[in-house]
Amino acid sequence: MNDHPSGPVVDEADVIVVGAGPGGSAAAYHLARHGVRVLLLEKTEFPREKVCGDGLTPRAVRQLIRMGVDTSEKAGWLQNRGLRVIGGGVRLELDWPDLASFPNYGLVRTRMDFDDMLARQAVEAGAILRTGVNVIGAVTDDDGYVIGVEAKSGPEREPVSFRAPLVIAADGVSGKFPLSLGLAKRDDRPLGVAVRRYYRSAVKADDDYLESWLELRSAQNPGRLLPGYGWIFGLGDGRVNVGLGILNSSDAFGKTNYRNLLTDWLGSTPEEWGLREEANADGPTLGAALPMGFNRVPHYTRGVMLVGDSGGMVNPMNGEGIAYAMESGEMAAEVAVQALARPAGPERERALQAYPAELSLRFGGYYRIGGIFVKLIGNPQIMRLATKYGMPQPLLMKFVLKLLANLTDPRGGDAMDRIINGLTKVAPSV
Repeated sequence: MNDHPSGPVVDEADVIVVGAGPGGSAAAYHLARHGVRVLLLEKTEFPREKVCGDGLTPRAVRQLIRMGVDTSEKAGWLQNRGLRVIGGGVRLELDWPDLASFPNYGLVRTRMDFDDMLARQAVEAGAILRTGVNVIGAVTDDDGYVIGVEAKSGPEREPVSFRAPLVIAADGVSGKFPLSLGLAKRDDRPLGVAVRRYYRSAVKADDDYLESWLELRSAQNPGRLLPGYGWIFGLGDGRVNVGLGILNSSDAFGKTNYRNLLTDWLGSTPEEWGLREEANADGPTLGAALPMGFNRVPHYTRGVMLVGDSGGMVNPMNGEGIAYAMESGEMAAEVAVQALARPAGPERERALQAYPAELSLRFGGYYRIGGIFVKLIGNPQIMRLATKYGMPQPLLMKFVLKLLANLTDPRGGDAMDRIINGLTKVAPSV
């Protein structure tokens, strides 16, 4: 933090958004739609790559639609019908539920152009995007309240600063901006690690289901089950996104070479899929952390709101981050618009406190259940029993899909919806 910025003030706004990923671009879009002058600062240049599974559930699709994005296949999207789950000797295809609150299809799109598209959508709404701006810390007033950001700009990394009465930190899993304010991640919340790689595969590239593997078999030691869970998502362009994730409730967490683990698992897949051959690989194996269950709080303090991965908002149940980044970005924008309409001081602060309260109300109980879920599936014996006896039960698995993907109708839903909604309401918020 610095109350004397080291570089010249190059621009001022009502709100500064740090990071133009899905959460930051969503926040900037919804702010701009309300007529707010918003600066969207991104350290890289578009297009750029991000480590991700590239699969979007109906929850994420809903947020895209709310941003005015055309999600049709004519617009270059590959739609999927649901989730194919493989485990316990069973292969089960589960269609996305038909709900009033969410569309009944998912999508796949690589982050290489996904993030660029969302940033452009924000710009079209009126946001001011500045790329090549690496935010390094906050500018604060004498009371420690954030009134802007310090950054290094352009190829020469010139010191500059930007001013605004409100900053939204959407700088991803690293959370460098909240860290500069002393907001460290919590070690008592779930954490995952995922690695992924692209492969060319004529057989799997156009799959209309997202494929999730609950059991990973070793090619090097046939019969041995590997730790973690896996996915194979067809991209519709001749390639697939293949990856695996491990949660910190697993004994293998932090003690395993995840890239070798991925290669070992893929060696056990059918030869005709083409995933065993290094020649079919398209790029390196890349990895990233998955900050889950609100592992950085408070989500609002001293003029700063945390959005998406910066606030640890990955769903512990299924590792999904994009939907929650975009949803929290919209929530932050809606609260910010109301707060900025009030005079600076206690009235505005009172309005801004609605953001963490709404996050807790919407996701707190669900993430609490997710934390319990993570601890349970980290036990290999429990996981084996669950796949052996749960997978052959289609009705149970339909319930599990709704629970893990957080897809229910809040009102007027079926019995499954009412059970899940009831559980999340009675569970204490994280």
